[in-house]
Amino acid sequence: MANGCTFLEVLLAIVLPPLGVFLRFGCCSMEFCICLLLTILGYVPGIIYAIYVLVALDSDRHEREYYTLA
Repeated sequence: MANGCTFLEVLLAIVLPPLGVFLRFGCCSMEFCICLLLTILGYVPGIIYAIYVLVALDSDRHEREYYTLA
């Protein structure tokens, strides 16, 4: 189920980068503010940052959960 949600968030991040980040982290997070600023300054940097945050931080979260369970 988490992979399907990540896929949907990445698709939304391509169309409107802050929206994908907002769904994962909320509107008052540092990730959302950075993504919003980058999207205002340039659409492509906003997309790159949003995809990076959604994919990279998601893998870090799963690694931490694995080590917590072990």
